[in-house]
Amino acid sequence: MQQPSKANATELFEGRKHYAIPSYQRPYVWTEEDQWSPLWDDIVRVTESHLSPGSKQFASHFLGAVVFEVKRAGSSGLIELNVIDGQQRLTTLQLMLDAVESVFVEHERFEEAERLEELILNKQSTYRSTQQRFKLWPSQANRDEFAHAMDPSEPRPPEVGQLTGAHEFFRGEARRWLSGAPDADGRTPPADLADRAHELAETLAGRLVVVAIDLTGDDDAQLIFETLNDRGTPLLKADLIKNWVFRRGEELGADVDLWSRSIWEDFDTDWWRREIVQGRASRSRVDIFLHYWLTMRRQEEVKQELAFRTFIDYAEPFMTDADRAHRFLRELRNDADTYRGLGDFASDTVIGRFRSRVIEAMELAGTTPVFLWVISRNHGVPSDQVEVGLDAIESWVVRRTMLQLTSKDMNKLVVALLKSLRNLDPAASGEAIRSFLSQQTAGTREWPSDERFVDDLVRLKMFGNVKQGRIATVLRAVEAHKRAENPKFGAVTLPPGLTIEHIMPQKWRVHWEATLPLEPEAAQRRDRLVHSIGNLTLVTQSLNSSLSNRPWTDADASGLSEGGKPGRGKWSLLEQFNLLVLNKEVLEYTDAWAEAEIAARGTALARAITEVWPGPDREIQAAAQASTLID
Repeated sequence: MQQPSKANATELFEGRKHYAIPSYQRPYVWTEEDQWSPLWDDIVRVTESHLSPGSKQFASHFLGAVVFEVKRAGSSGLIELNVIDGQQRLTTLQLMLDAVESVFVEHERFEEAERLEELILNKQSTYRSTQQRFKLWPSQANRDEFAHAMDPSEPRPPEVGQLTGAHEFFRGEARRWLSGAPDADGRTPPADLADRAHELAETLAGRLVVVAIDLTGDDDAQLIFETLNDRGTPLLKADLIKNWVFRRGEELGADVDLWSRSIWEDFDTDWWRREIVQGRASRSRVDIFLHYWLTMRRQEEVKQELAFRTFIDYAEPFMTDADRAHRFLRELRNDADTYRGLGDFASDTVIGRFRSRVIEAMELAGTTPVFLWVISRNHGVPSDQVEVGLDAIESWVVRRTMLQLTSKDMNKLVVALLKSLRNLDPAASGEAIRSFLSQQTAGTREWPSDERFVDDLVRLKMFGNVKQGRIATVLRAVEAHKRAENPKFGAVTLPPGLTIEHIMPQKWRVHWEATLPLEPEAAQRRDRLVHSIGNLTLVTQSLNSSLSNRPWTDADASGLSEGGKPGRGKWSLLEQFNLLVLNKEVLEYTDAWAEAEIAARGTALARAITEVWPGPDREIQAAAQASTLID
């Protein structure tokens, strides 16, 4: 490696040079607010310091570091260089030089325009109509837009983005400043057009300075790449992985341009790079996916902060020749497409149901590695086994969630489950998942049986201990189950905004207490039952507001004016506005709704839940428990 040295735009771009940003590097991400506008302000500040007599002159403005390595020096004299880091600032510099050059032409400042053109294009006829005519060639995702921005005769891409935005921003700012128009604060640029054009060209060509680091030689370019970040846009784990993969591909003689187009280009889109909140942190979707994917493939826990190094350790044996590497990356792409397409599955499909209930409602994204394994095209699990396996995991999750059992061992359980599927015939994988979960006897992993689930659920405080969205998901599933049991009810699509309602209100003491107050022990029992599953149902938000704390019967509601329905009890309003089977069963209790009714409905609901989510294999579970006792 040569010693780092200062270089201005002329020194970077003069002569026959072609800086290529490898196809695998991330796309252009700089923005007006964070980078373009501050950079232009700095350029104006430096330029105007040379136009205003008596002011302090700024000799240069530092842009940051640029890291590159010489790829080859062609026989025609063209030096081709790979950009390892600094692509954002180099791309911005080229777009700005071209934008300002076009404004110089508009103002017939041809000498200044020619000076900048020398830094933008290799004008020799040999390079005409080739990518080598540009001093810089961006990564795969940006090439069409860059070519059009720099040369309007090139086809305009269907969608334009940051590159076009940058070019238009700098052209607009240069046009305003050169013409002498005041800025947003009413400040007019100094001097006349000729002097402004001369000094702006001087600044762009000679006063913008970078530290140039040439890695040509035996240096570890990957290590350098890992430690560098562009201004305000830190590298994702996926960026590090991408750089390593494509550099290895070049070493193997693989078609890395094909890899970029068919395998990695999608990862550079906004959908994948958008940050998603998980717990207290947020990460890009692509980094989240790669973490899940590595867990699935390695069948061991992967620390998020070590995802890059873990990927290298795992991928190296698959990256020994171009064909094997391509197959490996195709498998990665297959799983990425599956992950991205999860939202396309309707909620009444096996996959869509698991996604909406387990991943979203129960918020157990930790199951994603085994979820991906089951539905991966790479594994070829038959559809009937997909259903068996996912239904077993979903039941395990729902039962433990409703019984408020810990999920702290989830990551280890998922890894153990993945290992149990290793080298297994995919045609038996669903049953294997069901068997594995049935065998779990530890308190952190046990799949609650029907008997335990019913006994425990009716006694537990549900509202306030389990998130309302999770309770609502379970009750909606029970509603659908009851409708399916009796075709006379018909299929009804439930509205999305149904809310949890306490049948006996939380403030039951207002209207629901007998003439004589309950004894303290009885009051405590009622307080607990009020929040149990047997006293919870689903209603629309508007009906929820009307039901309020009103008593059960119209007789008890006599003289009541609150809630917009004078003299009406809860039973009467539910009977008038209800469409749910869940509530039709409640309406059978016309005269009273008290402890006995709540307990009875709680037991009935618990049993219905066990029908929606069948439990473990009894024989397998019994054998596992017996074995544990013997041990």
